[in-house]
Amino acid sequence: MGGETTTRTAPRGGGASTGRTAGRTGQRLSNVAVALGLVLFLGGFAWGAVVYRPYTVPTTSMAPTIDAGDRVLAERVDGSDVRRGDVVVFKDATWANAPVLKRVVAVGGDTVSCCQNGRLKVNGKEIEEPYLGADGSAGSSSFPAVTVPEGRLFLLGDERHGSVDSSAHLTDAAGGSVSRDAVEARVDAVVWPMNGMLERPTGFETLGGLSTPGPLRTIVALVIAGAALIFGGAAYGPLARRAAASRTRTEPAGAR
Repeated sequence: MGGETTTRTAPRGGGASTGRTAGRTGQRLSNVAVALGLVLFLGGFAWGAVVYRPYTVPTTSMAPTIDAGDRVLAERVDGSDVRRGDVVVFKDATWANAPVLKRVVAVGGDTVSCCQNGRLKVNGKEIEEPYLGADGSAGSSSFPAVTVPEGRLFLLGDERHGSVDSSAHLTDAAGGSVSRDAVEARVDAVVWPMNGMLERPTGFETLGGLSTPGPLRTIVALVIAGAALIFGGAAYGPLARRAAASRTRTEPAGAR
C-alpha cells in the first residue's frame, strides 16, 4: 500500500470563469450603450432647442396645411435664406403685434398677381399649389399685378378665402410686402397633431431653387436611437442576471 500513489483531479472551473468574463464584458458594453444613448438623446434635444422654435397657430388662415390650434416647429433662419413657397413666421407692426404665419409666394423683384384660370401667377408663370383647399383654386384672393420691392417678401395664407395677408395690405406703403428682416423662422413640420413635415412647394421650382428642409428628421433619429440604446443597455443587467440564475438552476450538480 505504501508504494501506491493517488492522483487527484482538480475541479473544472473553466465554465464558471468564462461565464464571469462574458458577464463582465456584457456589463461594460451595457454601460457604454447607456452612456452613448444619453449623449444622443440629450444631444438631439439640445440641438433641436437651438435650431427650432415651437409656435401655436391661432387662426385658420393657413388651412388645410396648418389649422387653428396646431403646434408647429419652425427652424430659426435668416431672412436672406427664405425662398418662394416657404411657410414663415414673421413680425410686422403694420400687420399685428404678434408673430404671423404665412406662405411666401414672391420675393424681391418678382411680379405677382392673382388670379388667371384660378391660379396664382408669378413672373408670368402660373403656379401649381396642391396645398390649397379641395379645389386647389386661389381665385378668391384676386389682386392686380404687384412688383415686390427688393429685400421684401409677398405672403399669402393657404386659406385664401379669409386670410388677412399681403393681398389685404396692398394699400400699405410697401404694397403689402414684408421685409426679409422681419422673418423669425421657417416652418418645417406640424408636430401636434402629428402631421409631420410640410410638403415641398414644388410649384415654385421653375422660378428658382427651393429651401432645403431643416435637420428635424436627423434630430428625431438621434433621439430615438438614444432612447433605444438607453433602454437596451439598462435592460441588459436584469436580463443577464435572470439568464444566469436560470442556468444555475438547470445545471447538473456534478457540473458545478
